[in-house]
This record gives sequence, structure tokens and C-alpha cells, in this order.
Amino acid sequence: MTAILEKTKLPFADLGVSTGGEIENLFRQLTELADAEQRKVITDEEREEFRVRWLGRNDSVRVRVKRNWLDTAPKEMRRWVGTYFQYFSEHVESAYSYVKLAGEILEVDKPEDLSLPGVIRPIGTHHLIRQVFQEIEDIFFSIGFSVVEGPEIETPYYNFEALNIPEFHPVRDDMDTFYLELPKGAPGPLLLRTHTSPVQIRTMEKRQPPVRVIVPGKVYRRDNPDATHSFMFHQIEGLAVDSDITFCDFTGTIDYFVKQFFGESVKTRFRPSYFPFTEPSVEFDASCIFCEGTGTAKSGGTCGKCKGVGWIELFGAGMVDPAVYGFVNYDPKKVSGFAFGIGIDRLAMLKYGIDDIQAFFQNDVRFLRQFP
Repeated sequence: MTAILEKTKLPFADLGVSTGGEIENLFRQLTELADAEQRKVITDEEREEFRVRWLGRNDSVRVRVKRNWLDTAPKEMRRWVGTYFQYFSEHVESAYSYVKLAGEILEVDKPEDLSLPGVIRPIGTHHLIRQVFQEIEDIFFSIGFSVVEGPEIETPYYNFEALNIPEFHPVRDDMDTFYLELPKGAPGPLLLRTHTSPVQIRTMEKRQPPVRVIVPGKVYRRDNPDATHSFMFHQIEGLAVDSDITFCDFTGTIDYFVKQFFGESVKTRFRPSYFPFTEPSVEFDASCIFCEGTGTAKSGGTCGKCKGVGWIELFGAGMVDPAVYGFVNYDPKKVSGFAFGIGIDRLAMLKYGIDDIQAFFQNDVRFLRQFP
């Protein structure tokens, strides 16, 4: 085979050929040699050597054949030489394209070096609201409460009437929320729940005392968004009903939760209040965690969080009104209990010093990264 390569250095007149068949035989020997070498190509270096040897611009086989055979062939033989040269050139280019593609496939299939350092990818985390939910749930788990959930779209019966809020009760004006526009003939009306209390009613309908549950979830109210209000926010409501629950059990449970959430040094107090579904009703306060209940900021002025009074309002609670038991077929003479409603967004703002509730819903990564 190497003899044919030596002939590429000779002019056409020295090849000793005079017919088209003899010219075809010369080019066939060249293509067979090119195919034989192409099959041996494995490495990148061998691939480049093949290209330079057969297709290079300076002294490759193709350049020599064109210069010595085609350009010097007599007029009557040039048609044969040109035809077979074109076929030979396309064949060698195709052979090189094949080895080039094979090299790319080998590069893709090359096994990864597992000893190389891995790519560090950022790991997500729970949203701050979800973190606070989890923390509160863990606290109540530790004292025997379980978690129940329910629908965010409710009927007025569960959202109002069964909680001792009849249709024309004045407190209902403050809690009227978003009503759904339903198709004609659909049973209704339906609304977005204003609190998670309806789930307490649904739970008592299904269970007999003792009942100890907390109800986390989203709630909706007709509030104009500002730094402390949102038309959608998060809440955990709690309910405990048994045959011998007292007001002392109630205050002790809430005091335990507040100290676990904010710290043992925090003090609690309750003030008389009013809620239609509890009697008596109270507002629970905690000593200001920013000024430690002194009313004086560390800078010397009045504490901006508690306005100098040393206390911060946390949430409302109370003993379950006996009228509510009538809606769930509990005997108010045999059972008693307490209920409370905790605004998750408010507690998160207090604990982590956040001034604007809207920050929870803006999906600003710069804010979220502060609470990994």
C-alpha cells in the first residue's frame, strides 16, 4: 500500500497508465489505504494526523494528487483523472467526518472522574412563616395536642353561626369576608374563611371529648394592606375540651406556650375582652421582648414596640361559650374547654423584629436568606 503513496509524488506521465480503468485502479488503491488508516484512528492525536496526512493544505495526499496527477494529465485523460479525483476527495472527507464524530461520541461517553470536586448547589429552606408554624406545632405536640386541617372555602354556618355569631350579630360586620360568586342553582353561599375556627366545629362534630387540637392555615379578611395588615394571613387556633378543664388549665397552657416561644424570662398577663364564641374572653399580653418589659429602649428613649407600656398584645382566647356546644351535640353541663387564636405573621414579626408584614409575601430572596 505504501507504494501507491510514492506514486502520488510522480507526474502523470511517469505513472505508466493510459486507460480509464488503470486510472480508476490507482484511485481505488488510495481510497482503500485511506479506509485502512481511518479504522486505526482512536486518539485525538491520531485524528489530527489523519487529517493533515490526507486533507492538509500543504503536502497532503490530496494536494499531491491534484498537483502531480490532475494538473499534469494530458487533455484526453484529464476527464478521467478529474472524475476519480472528485470521488477520492469526497471519500476521504467523509472518512475524516466519521472519525471526528466518533471522537465526539467518545468524549460524551467518557466516564466522569468521581474524584473531582462536586458542584455545590444551593439548598432551599422553609419560608419563615412555615418555620414559625413548625415551632408552634412542636410546642403544642409536647403537651398532647394534635394537628387538624380543614377547607379554606367555608359555609356561613361553620364560619359564623356554629361559632355563636348569628346572621345579624354586630361583630359579624368586622369579619365579613370574600364571598364566592357561584353558578345559578349551586348550593351556597360560600366564602373564604376568616379564621380557622370552623375546623374546630368540624372536629367536635366527628369526635367526642377529650379533644385537644391546633388548627394551622391561611385565613382571609377584608383588610387594606399596610405594614401590619393583609387580606390574607396565617393563623393557628387551638381547642381543648374535656370534662374537667378549668380557667387555670387554660392560663397555664398559654403561659407555657409563650415562655417556650419567646423565652423563660417573658411574663404574661390577660385582660378581659369579648369574643362571641368564648365566655369569659381575654386578650393575652407578654412583657415586651425588646425592652424586657421596662418600656424604655436600650438607647434611652421610649420603646417603639410597646409604646412605653412594657407589654405587647399577642392574641385573643377564652373559655368555650356553652352555646357553641349546642351546635356539636356536646352537653355543656358535662364538658368545658378553652380556645385561642394565634396570628402567625404577628408572632413572627415580634420574634424576628420584622416591621412590615408585606415582606412575607414579596418573595424577596434578600429577605428570605436571613432566615435559613
